[in-house]
Amino acid sequence: MDTNKVLKKYVPMTETAFYILLSLAKPRHGYGIVKHVEDITNHRIRLGSGTVYGTLTKMQKDGMITVFADEDRKTIYEITEVGTKVIAAEINRLKELYQNALKYGEDEYDD
Repeated sequence: MDTNKVLKKYVPMTETAFYILLSLAKPRHGYGIVKHVEDITNHRIRLGSGTVYGTLTKMQKDGMITVFADEDRKTIYEITEVGTKVIAAEINRLKELYQNALKYGEDEYDD
């Protein structure tokens, strides 16, 4: 699958997909991803194993991640160049959203 097709398929990303891919800034296994997401979201997001492995399988099929190593019955995943482009596009989209929220929404919707 080419990068443009993957970008169109994933951006905007679900929060789950975003955090899974963000967790792969360094290679991790499934449980490591679950723990990392819990840690960086202050336990707001608790990913189930079915969700994680279903998303990892889909991302692997789409060329966004690859298996880095398979050791001690733990598959370790790593982000690919395509995955890096997707997460960068999503981060840029989120930055724009945030900047527009500050610029146009702060006074209008402040509590």
